Amino acid sequence: MIGIFDSGLGGLTILKSILTKLPHYNYIYLGDTARAPYGNKSQTVIYGYAKEAVDFLFARGCKLIIIACNTASSKALRQIQQEYLPAKYPASPAGGSDKKVLGVIRPLVEEIASNDKIQRIGILGTRATVESNAYFTELHNLKPNLEVFQQAAPLLAPLIEEGWLDKPETKMILKKYLRPLKAKQAQALILACTHYPFLLSDIRRIMAKRVFIPDPGKTVADSLANYLSRHVELNIPLASAPTVQFYTTDDPNKFKELGEKFLGQTIEKIEKINLLSS
Repeated sequence: MIGIFDSGLGGLTILKSILTKLPHYNYIYLGDTARAPYGNKSQTVIYGYAKEAVDFLFARGCKLIIIACNTASSKALRQIQQEYLPAKYPASPAGGSDKKVLGVIRPLVEEIASNDKIQRIGILGTRATVESNAYFTELHNLKPNLEVFQQAAPLLAPLIEEGWLDKPETKMILKKYLRPLKAKQAQALILACTHYPFLLSDIRRIMAKRVFIPDPGKTVADSLANYLSRHVELNIPLASAPTVQFYTTDDPNKFKELGEKFLGQTIEKIEKINLLSS
C-alpha cells in the first residue's frame, strides 16, 4: 500500500500522475482539508500535522508515503525522516526500516538541475515553502552557480480549493504573482505547490513558451517508479484489482465535488476522519 498525503486537494495532481504511471498498486489518499492551507502556518504546527498523517497512513497498512504537499515537504519532511521515523518506527533487526516517507521537492530539483542550459530559475510557492528556502537550498546543493528567484503566492491555493480556477480574479492574481519572475527572465519555473498544476496552462501562457515548466505530477510519478525499482526490499505487492481509498478531515461532499474534477474520475467513497483521534 502506498500513501499520498496533502494538506488538501492539491495532492490529487500527484496521485493522478502516479495512477497513470503505476496503476497496479493499492493507494490511500489523505487530504487534511479541515486545516488547509498549510502555507501560513508555523513549522512546529506543520510538523505536528505531518506526524499525525504519517501515523494514520502507516496504521492503515502503507509502507511508503509520499508527502504530496510542498509546504509539509519543506517544513517537516527532513525531521520526519531523521527523527520521527527512527524513534517511532525503528529499523528491523535485519537492518533498515520497512517504512519510508518521501517528498516532492527533490524530484523537481533534480529535473531542473539536470538541464545545463538553465541558469535562472523561478520558484512559485506558498509563503511557508518560500520562507523555508528548501528549493533554494536543494538547487544550490546540486549546482551552486544557479540564480534562483522565489515568489510567494499565498492566495492561489485557497482560490483553487474553492474551485475558482476560471474566475477572472484568479487569473489577475496569478499574473501579478508571475510578473516579478518574468522580469527576472527566469528560464525555468518550479511550481512549488501541488495545487498550482491546476493552473498550469495559464501559467505556461503567461510565462511564454521558452520557459521550461515541468508538470510536478509527472516528475514525481517518474521518480517514484525509479525509487520502487531500486528498493525492492520494501516489498510492496502489486494488486490484481487495485484500489484507491480516500480520506478527508472535512466535508466529504465538497471533497468529492472538487476532487473528481481535479482527478478526472469518479470517486466512489470518501471517509471523513479526525486525525487527532485516529
